[in-house]
Amino acid sequence: MSRNITPPRRAPQAPPEVREPAHVPVAHVVRGGIVEGVHHGSVVVLAADGSVAFQAGDIEAAFYPRSALKPFQAVGLLRAGLPPLDDEALALVAASHSGEERHLATARRILATSGLTEERLRNVPDLPYGPAEREAWLRRGLGPSRLAQNCSGKHAAMLLTALAGGWQLDDYLDPGHPVQSEIAATVADLTGQDIARVTVDGCGAPLFAVSLHGLTRAAARLATAAPDTDEGRIARAMRSHPEMVSGAGRDTARLVRALPGLLAKDGFEGVQIVALPDGRAVGVKIADGADRARMPVTAAALAHCGVDPGVLAAFATTPVIGGGAPVGELRAAGALAVSGPRI
Repeated sequence: MSRNITPPRRAPQAPPEVREPAHVPVAHVVRGGIVEGVHHGSVVVLAADGSVAFQAGDIEAAFYPRSALKPFQAVGLLRAGLPPLDDEALALVAASHSGEERHLATARRILATSGLTEERLRNVPDLPYGPAEREAWLRRGLGPSRLAQNCSGKHAAMLLTALAGGWQLDDYLDPGHPVQSEIAATVADLTGQDIARVTVDGCGAPLFAVSLHGLTRAAARLATAAPDTDEGRIARAMRSHPEMVSGAGRDTARLVRALPGLLAKDGFEGVQIVALPDGRAVGVKIADGADRARMPVTAAALAHCGVDPGVLAAFATTPVIGGGAPVGELRAAGALAVSGPRI
């Protein structure tokens, strides 16, 4: 087990209900002054004391956080005995990386600490996630690779943890494997609720259903964790190396750079979590999975946290293009678009 101090685990509450989420309009696509499209979703804003300061849609229904779960999986790996890694490598463990050379090199380095190679990975081979990196990869005549797949840092760390624990390597993705059992227990502990369902994520790893409220509560716990805890180690690594958690120019990395001390992680299907150092936190789920709506909705939710709108301006809208020029924008809608009192 990890040598770092881990606070006592809290008894999780009942799992969230599995139901069709009651999402609401959270973003409008406006072209030429007319609402051309509407994105539905759910949003929660937590105050520093953990209370719900704002909510829209259904924040209690079970859903899959996708890659927004990675920071908490990383904490679970530390609790399960992940051998010591530096902050840059720990950031990659929590990453959905773009496939830049520094990402691939760090994944190789994680594996090499215990004499492992890419061939032991069990994630699904893929092209690099970043568009520029993917194009360069294809120009080199390369095909799908386990190392280039955006979850390779997490999988490398899972292998390392299994090896350190004396457990089998080939079945490290089995939900009953000791590594995955510890991760599941950690997710339940940090979210404060039992897991509603277990399925398989795109990379092949177990994926746990929680509520948006629970996921955001977990983000706040990481953001406020003492530095000598496993949670604090992951938070420090993510804050110090946001481009390792995502990639150069990615919106989540830019947001962390714009708001020092912010903890942030995105996930496929329109999921975003962010948390400020004092525990104020935001969780976003876009119902149709549209990535284009994720950051404008997140920026609007951060405004409800009292973050300076001037800092958020670069993230608050996405241009709608007509004839090669902006003719409108995608922006937050409904109650979310009206900044409430500072919390």
